[in-house]
Amino acid sequence: MYALLDQRLTRLFNADSRTLLEGRLLGLEKETLRMAPDGYIAQTPHPPALGSALTHPYITTDYSEALLEFITPPLPGPKAALRFLREIHQFVYQHVGDELMWAASMPCILAGESSIPIGEYGRSNLGMMKHVYRRGLAWRYGRIMQVIAGIHFNFSLPDEFWAAFQEQEGDRRSLQDFRTESYFGLIRNLQRHGWLILVLFGASPAVCKSFLDGKATTLPEFDDHTCYGPYATSLRMSNVGYTNRTEKKSGVNVCYNSLPEYLASLSQAINTLWPPYERIGVKVNGEYRQLNANILQIENEYYASMRPKQPPQGNEKPIMALRQRGVRYVELRSVDINPLEPLGVTASQLRFLEMFLLFCLLAESPPLDTEERQMIDDNQMAAALTGRDPALILQRRREPATPLRRWAADILQRLQPVSELLDIGEETRPYAMALAEQREVLADPDRTPSARILAGMRASGENFFRYARRLSEQRRDALQSEPLAEERVRFFTEAAERSLREQAEIEAADDISFDEFLRRYFLT
Repeated sequence: MYALLDQRLTRLFNADSRTLLEGRLLGLEKETLRMAPDGYIAQTPHPPALGSALTHPYITTDYSEALLEFITPPLPGPKAALRFLREIHQFVYQHVGDELMWAASMPCILAGESSIPIGEYGRSNLGMMKHVYRRGLAWRYGRIMQVIAGIHFNFSLPDEFWAAFQEQEGDRRSLQDFRTESYFGLIRNLQRHGWLILVLFGASPAVCKSFLDGKATTLPEFDDHTCYGPYATSLRMSNVGYTNRTEKKSGVNVCYNSLPEYLASLSQAINTLWPPYERIGVKVNGEYRQLNANILQIENEYYASMRPKQPPQGNEKPIMALRQRGVRYVELRSVDINPLEPLGVTASQLRFLEMFLLFCLLAESPPLDTEERQMIDDNQMAAALTGRDPALILQRRREPATPLRRWAADILQRLQPVSELLDIGEETRPYAMALAEQREVLADPDRTPSARILAGMRASGENFFRYARRLSEQRRDALQSEPLAEERVRFFTEAAERSLREQAEIEAADDISFDEFLRRYFLT
């Protein structure tokens, strides 16, 4: 089944692959909760010194006013991305007082739904749209699941690679169409094999009971304050975390077999009324509860392990940007924050993800049908809830069910030539080292982040909250012990000031009502 992968790798080895691949870019988006000194989610507004959450390019908020999101620009390699991410952390810690940045994916102590402040984005129509969208999420799914944090890994290959790859494939479409459909092949394979990321990098095997908010759970108790999965890798990516249950119930399945099918299926969800949401109401007593009563308010409501991306221009809808200019990069969304690491992610991990996504791109990627999509969902759930169980069996399309560890070992073997390709010109062979590290983890599941977290909790006698709080404090102390260079302080200070000016300009330019703004937005 990997004959095409071998052929493509051989052609790349025979070409000037170092030149073709050296222009690849990666970027990181990391969410992190602000925690008050009492251990609860912070109730304070987004610090003004951090700039505008509406317009700042690097520091914003996700769902909640307390859920920070740090964004690096696209950069040439893991070291550059992590350096930028570290600088953001250092700058933010200069402006959050005695609050702590929570170092885990699953949240700190929550005092119910009402304790989670929804993000605020100013008085403009655009800012109000972002806020109302989040109100809609609260009405539809509740606020609690919206404060789970993760790391998104953005990945792109340069036009030089795509031109050479297209010539090697003998493809005669436009470069844009070839690149777009190749990225969709990558996404399909990521869905097929993405359970491996949860097994190797999942770091959310336990959760504070306050997150469950009194709801029934099959998770056993770790102690009076914590529930956990004995073999769990990523409760964040399981049915305990964020899933698209409504979309499945409504019969809408977003299709990744081609860009036209993806756009059509996503548009159907965006434009189809859903009776339970109609009962919520859209504008009630003069106040918006949600942007509309459709299955999805906007594209971003659909949660997927990977998204095809094209940067929008102005207020352009993401779906229109893709239709006009195709896929520019992909966004991997299934990476947990590892509280054992200073920034929640490591350079070795990022190198492994580069290898893995290149493997997904080069391997054969046939269309997905309904049966395989169900297998993909089942495999991800099994890996998230019981991925360290040595007896776990996964399903495979048109092949016998396979033990997870055997399938994982086969994938890692296929990554060997990919690591050699990326190591061309690298004296220290960092990609081979990253692969060897994950082979050792696979051979000994006790070395996975999820197992190490549970072992650490048992050894210290701490529940999830106390354990994660101690690690969060260690991360803060380490970051504060390394002062940010004055030149970088000026860089982030000027970015914050510029973002505030840009927000003011957007607010001053508004000349229509919010009702009219929404009407025009959804007409385009």
